[in-house]
Amino acid sequence: MTRILLSFLISFFLSTHFAAAQERPSWIQLESHPSLAVTQQAIRAYGTRVEDVNGFSLGAGWYAVALGPYPSQNQADRVMADLQDRGLIPRDSYVAANSDFQQQFWPVGANFLDRPALEMAQADTDTGTGTDTATDTGTQSADPARPEIVPDRQIPRETVNEARQSEARLSRQQKLQLQDWLKSAGHYAGALDAVIGPGTRAAMSSWQRANDHEATGVMTTRQRDQLRRQFNIVLEGLGLRRVRDAETGIEIRLPLDVVGFDRYQPPFAHFTAKGPVPQARVLLISQPGDRTRMVALYDIMQTLRIVPKDGPREIDGNSFSLTGRNDRIVSHTEASVENGRIKGFTLVWPAGDEERRTRLLDEMRASFTRLDGVLDPAAGAAVQQSVDLVSGLEIRQPKLSRSGFYVDRSGTVVTTLEAVQGCERITLDEDYEASVVTVDNALGIAVLRPDDPLAPIAVAEFQQVPPQLQSDVAVSGYSYGGVLGAPTLTFGQLAAARGLDGSDKLKRLALNALEGDAGGPVVDSHGAVLGMLLPAGDATRKLPEGVSFAADAQALRALLEGVGVVPASVSGGEVIPPETLSKRTSGMTVLVSCWE
Repeated sequence: MTRILLSFLISFFLSTHFAAAQERPSWIQLESHPSLAVTQQAIRAYGTRVEDVNGFSLGAGWYAVALGPYPSQNQADRVMADLQDRGLIPRDSYVAANSDFQQQFWPVGANFLDRPALEMAQADTDTGTGTDTATDTGTQSADPARPEIVPDRQIPRETVNEARQSEARLSRQQKLQLQDWLKSAGHYAGALDAVIGPGTRAAMSSWQRANDHEATGVMTTRQRDQLRRQFNIVLEGLGLRRVRDAETGIEIRLPLDVVGFDRYQPPFAHFTAKGPVPQARVLLISQPGDRTRMVALYDIMQTLRIVPKDGPREIDGNSFSLTGRNDRIVSHTEASVENGRIKGFTLVWPAGDEERRTRLLDEMRASFTRLDGVLDPAAGAAVQQSVDLVSGLEIRQPKLSRSGFYVDRSGTVVTTLEAVQGCERITLDEDYEASVVTVDNALGIAVLRPDDPLAPIAVAEFQQVPPQLQSDVAVSGYSYGGVLGAPTLTFGQLAAARGLDGSDKLKRLALNALEGDAGGPVVDSHGAVLGMLLPAGDATRKLPEGVSFAADAQALRALLEGVGVVPASVSGGEVIPPETLSKRTSGMTVLVSCWE
């Protein structure tokens, strides 16, 4: 009896396990390649013939094209057999499981491996590149103070003669684009010359036959749009929709599955990330103004964190464009002024997704339309402002800012080592880039040289006469990291001519310095430099309040002479009033900034 019961349980377990395996999400793997670009081309080709095309990383530099997901292996088998019989997928396709794949890269932002199969089977189907769909008309905004989502314009059917007429109205750029689309689809091998000759006609006929159209060699407007959508299959998953914004007076296609309207904050309408691409962002630019104001906008945009420093930028006549890129994002802005109105847009997109970004940018640029009206400068007035924000956008800020001072007429600077560690670039007064010449790790000193020659207002004169204990000293520095725009002078006394360990390369000060003062010149009552202020401590050691240390002037001189810089010197001098001392030290003190 026990043996019978055990046999029954084993049988039940195996059948249940087999049934569960049949119900696991399954895929149809079509092909794989050791090249992402080749895999993307295959995805586009399959996308014109079958639905539910996906791209996955397999690891070790390989990528796969797969269909699905399907709720069970049985369903995947049935679909695969049908598609193979119809010649739509390769005969060597096979059914795969979630565990066969690693990261999904197509459609953009999709992560079907972590979602239940039934939920996936019911996922939104309107993830195309903005074709005419019923969902367009069902998503119009009811709030007049928000952008309106409008359906794409209907494309009328055309006879061959009407198609010839619409073709004749194509601009040179549109003809070049048509040839490019045909070449990408594998039907055109000639030069991109904007000439609709026999080669282009043959390519159009070839495409028409491949897409079940009559091969007339003259493509209708609908057929050209179909070809465009095939070319832009890379945009699937972005939810491109036409947005008409009465507040800004702009109509444009936007990726509304990736960004959503957030707020108006002149001169911008902000669309922030809401989905699978967290770096994505769109700004619609709209403000009254002339070319002078447009130039000011061009300058302001380049101070924003969303516009990295590297990248081409151009201002010409009544328009400008600027692109900024780093290892995290690529930002593109373009705007122009017409009839006293400045309008344009910004697209921010993750770095490394260049094909999708450029295609999306082309769609936005081609659809950008000026409407009546301009964004009210008072719109969004209730939004809280900040000194670090411009119209709700962060100003590009350095990772760290400290003080330094000029030691020769070519702009050589002495500063604290803390100011130059781990920096992608270093600037002086945030405008002039500089490079590290040498450092003294033991004392925490760095010497910088500007990449382009500078002419400082004043340079340091090093005091040769040893100072008296308890004599008055001061440090000139950017106490608040440049927020005040000019250095401040903090007064104190010389407490000891040596460090706590007896080092003659340090001086102890009775002085309440702030973090930003580090690297600034410590001067006596004559305005001569006694040394450089050091940071107040590190993660393991903090100095008591009112205690500071400075690297001795002689130690600074030795470091400078080692790189061929001989600083000016002075012996003694006359006591000068505080206001004169402040003016003299301000000319030699510089803000040193470390940027990521």
